[in-house]
Amino acid sequence: MAVRGPPALPRTLHTTLENHTGAVHVARYAKGAAKYILTGGQDRTIRLWNPNLGTEIKAYKGHGYEVLSITVSPDNGRFASSGGDRTVFLWDVATGNTIRRISGHLARVNVVEFNYDASIVASGGFDSTVKLWDLRAQNRQPIHNLDEARDAIQTLHVGSTMIISGSVDGQVRTYDLRKGELRSDYIGNPVTSVVPTADGQTYLVQSLDSTIRLMDADNGKLLNTFKGHVNDSYRSRACFGHAEASVVSGDEEGRVWAWDLVDATPLAPNPPPKVHEKLITWVEHHPIEANEMITASSDGTAKVWRTPIQADNNVAPD
Repeated sequence: MAVRGPPALPRTLHTTLENHTGAVHVARYAKGAAKYILTGGQDRTIRLWNPNLGTEIKAYKGHGYEVLSITVSPDNGRFASSGGDRTVFLWDVATGNTIRRISGHLARVNVVEFNYDASIVASGGFDSTVKLWDLRAQNRQPIHNLDEARDAIQTLHVGSTMIISGSVDGQVRTYDLRKGELRSDYIGNPVTSVVPTADGQTYLVQSLDSTIRLMDADNGKLLNTFKGHVNDSYRSRACFGHAEASVVSGDEEGRVWAWDLVDATPLAPNPPPKVHEKLITWVEHHPIEANEMITASSDGTAKVWRTPIQADNNVAPD
């Protein structure tokens, strides 16, 4: 009888990316079938990797403070980054040059995120504001300034007509830019990541009470709760596993947890093994491949995980 449920999480270490000196705060896959990863960290650099070979292709240097966030354009030709500089950096991937530097926040910029065609970049900061910047305009002023949050912005999602922000004030705010409407969902504890499903019907929110919640995006109703991991002090990012059938998160003990999206039961092994020496800051599943994901950690490494392809046991012996 076939076993139902989500595919197993990639848990076999393929390669370790270890050129950063200091914590790695973020690790992003290129879009679609492209074969590279960008990481950013405490050492003020962003590094481009070939995850198949485990080799560094290029280092991007320009930040004067730690790098906290990276977002990649849909065509993979550009990326934006932010951190302690109070500035959003826009980069050309191939040349390694900064195309533009955008200032306007009063403190560190915790998160940057492109819209669907990278014509707009949103930034969220320690100054409690979300700013939207039109990258096609010569005007260097933000086209929107969203200042409803009462504490630092930690996470953003930019949709075609809406923006979702998560704040240390315990609120997830959904801005409908077309209708000019705002809805706030009270989570209660500092929000560290918000990731919607592809259809936009639900979203996953991680908060500093060692809890991940699945929320209805239309009405803010709680649909499911995922627990077991330790995350009560530091920003960490949860995500969906392949085909959005599971929920994945690292924790402050260096473990990678996974749960069935439907019934919220932890997937084996439970508890999972410790795979990083320090807290895991970021997990991201490959956008297409079922058998690959990446984790980043305060231990100074990012690790690429794969599921070994099973050999065909039906081959007749010689």
